[in-house]
Amino acid sequence: MGLKSVLCAKIEMKANKDVFHDVFTNKPHHVSTMCPLHVQGCELLEGDFGSIGSKICWTYTLDGEKKISKQVIETIDHENKVLTLKEFEGDLVDNYDNWKITLHIETKGEIDLVCWTMEYERPNENVPELINLLDFIVSMSKAIDDHHVKMN
Repeated sequence: MGLKSVLCAKIEMKANKDVFHDVFTNKPHHVSTMCPLHVQGCELLEGDFGSIGSKICWTYTLDGEKKISKQVIETIDHENKVLTLKEFEGDLVDNYDNWKITLHIETKGEIDLVCWTMEYERPNENVPELINLLDFIVSMSKAIDDHHVKMN
């Protein structure tokens, strides 16, 4: 049994709140055009984009290194704007167990927030927390938001 960790970030959006849910649920292969410095591709491995149980493979650059993450879509809730992905193969599961990420869109008054929650287990204290990945996700989210704001 590893050391359980949960890291969260909430980022204010300027673009329409439906954009993030739609992009990551139905069009993740478009992310690389919105933030090419972060994400270089998203390939459908099995199933259909936007379907629970489907498998996708992300290619991305973290701290100057090319990485991959093969993920299965665990949950999609269109009404509440929630998406959960779990890595089953890739650079993260080489060092971390049970890594998954949830995207949730939240509205506080007049402000729409993109909320990311990462959950994982570290095998021991020597394996670092994934603060660099959380920073990456925040930066990627801002780039996607900027992309949509410029389009409108």
